[in-house]
Amino acid sequence: MDPAAAIALIKSNLAEVLNPEIIDDVMLTQKRPLKVYWGTATTGRPHCAYFVPIIKIAELLHAGCHVKILLADIHGYLDNMKAPLELVEFRAAYYSRLIKALLRAVGVDLSLLEFVLGSSYQLGKDYTMDRFKLEGITRISVAQKAGAEVVKQTDDPTLGGLIYPLMQALDEQYLDVDAQFGGVDQRKIFTFAMENLPKIGYKVRAHLMNTMIPGLGEAAKMSASDPDSKIDLLEGDKGVEKKLKKAVCVPRKAEGNGLLAFVEHVILRAMALKTGEKPKYVVERKEGEPLVYGDIESLKKDYEADIVSLFFYP
Repeated sequence: MDPAAAIALIKSNLAEVLNPEIIDDVMLTQKRPLKVYWGTATTGRPHCAYFVPIIKIAELLHAGCHVKILLADIHGYLDNMKAPLELVEFRAAYYSRLIKALLRAVGVDLSLLEFVLGSSYQLGKDYTMDRFKLEGITRISVAQKAGAEVVKQTDDPTLGGLIYPLMQALDEQYLDVDAQFGGVDQRKIFTFAMENLPKIGYKVRAHLMNTMIPGLGEAAKMSASDPDSKIDLLEGDKGVEKKLKKAVCVPRKAEGNGLLAFVEHVILRAMALKTGEKPKYVVERKEGEPLVYGDIESLKKDYEADIVSLFFYP
């Protein structure tokens, strides 16, 4: 893939890109692969919304990026102790296997993929000293604001929850990357990193942000803490069918529809990656010929016109 096409793919299908000129400089001036990291705290059981960042990671790999996946075991513990220390090692191994399986499911070459365990470097002397430096210049209100969309918020937060966003910022330096990738819920942590890493002598990185897809129920996004909003990756056939039938799909309203969002951000893009061609999403009907869609706009238009209602089969 030529650099211009690679850059276009890297920046595609995202809600926002901060400091995109960094990506251009790496690819066009330095003429080397972009180094990107995506972190996931090893807390609850991953659900099907994980396919959203996985599809973007697949696109990054297809564009020739060197992608590092941080299995953030210490972060998982700091976020209200969601991952007890005695389970952290096992959960990290489980996440690694599951993420690899998701990427293989969409036909991705894993040769440019690297997994890094947070505790493999976050307990080191240099990292700890840099963390102290960030703590020394960060007010509690700023740390709370940075982690507001990610860390569980309480009236009397633990220090761990306040340190969480500081460590995520510092990980950009210790993972030696050009960019960090995450959901739009990470934006405040990304801006914290941009504003504060230079204060302790480190450079600013680019930040790529995914759209958060709605949950299947009333939730604004799929969440492990809301069983009705998500489908577990290891969910059985009956469980999947039951949750799809219960999904909240307001007639004629495409916005906020979790099923439509999954088709847009996962199924159509996965098809394009696997085939290298324009995808075709087929909706079977009890009467008449199947409806075939090559883009999400036409599918949403027909949904809002009540030509299409619920659909389960790509």
